[in-house]
Amino acid sequence: MDGNRRYAKKKNLLEKDGYRAGFSVLINVLRYCYELGMKQITVYAFSIDNFKRRPEEVQSLMELMQEKIDELIAEESIVNRLGIRIYFRGNLKLLSEPVRSSVEMAMAKTAGNSKAVLSVCVAYTSTDEIARAVQESCEEKQDEIREQDASNTGNYALEQLIGVADIDRHMYMAGVPDPDVIIRTSGGTRLSNFLLWQSAHCLLYSPRALWPEISFWHLVLAIIYFQRNYFYVKEKKKQA
Repeated sequence: MDGNRRYAKKKNLLEKDGYRAGFSVLINVLRYCYELGMKQITVYAFSIDNFKRRPEEVQSLMELMQEKIDELIAEESIVNRLGIRIYFRGNLKLLSEPVRSSVEMAMAKTAGNSKAVLSVCVAYTSTDEIARAVQESCEEKQDEIREQDASNTGNYALEQLIGVADIDRHMYMAGVPDPDVIIRTSGGTRLSNFLLWQSAHCLLYSPRALWPEISFWHLVLAIIYFQRNYFYVKEKKKQA
């Protein structure tokens, strides 16, 4: 969801108001996705790298995030009206205590919703996700390795013990289908450390509009772009 700060500058707004505009667009996009039958939506809300920004900006974003999470789980919110379950994915320990509490409450309060899933990546980078998943996979296999050492079999290779499925299971995004399309707004063609593991056969759609300028028709064009390339992507997945 790229372009909130540039939108604020373009419209002579405070940065925080640019992010507020971006949140309003997210709510609209959620409704459009639901109405178009999409069951899984993932958004990149806050990168680990974003913690390197000015402390006052990070603090402002944390406060705004907490405010908007609380709005999302209000009884009359769009999330509850449409039956959307929310997951927050990333290194949540990096979040401030108030934000982490709101995150945990949002996941608990929407646990009974089952019509669609919204995954919100916060305190997330794909490299952190992959490194953590590999580390946890190795730790999980330690007992098996020790058992083989104790029995003097010793004829094993680490790659025989740890496979792609093991790493998949320890990903922040475990259980979420690989994306069909990643929409990167503002015309950017970089993934910016987002879903690198999961996007091997994914299409990248890059409208020039800033995130707060995204409309229903941008989403429709992304779907048409996917439909035009569907059989090519399907064939690539078969070959993998």
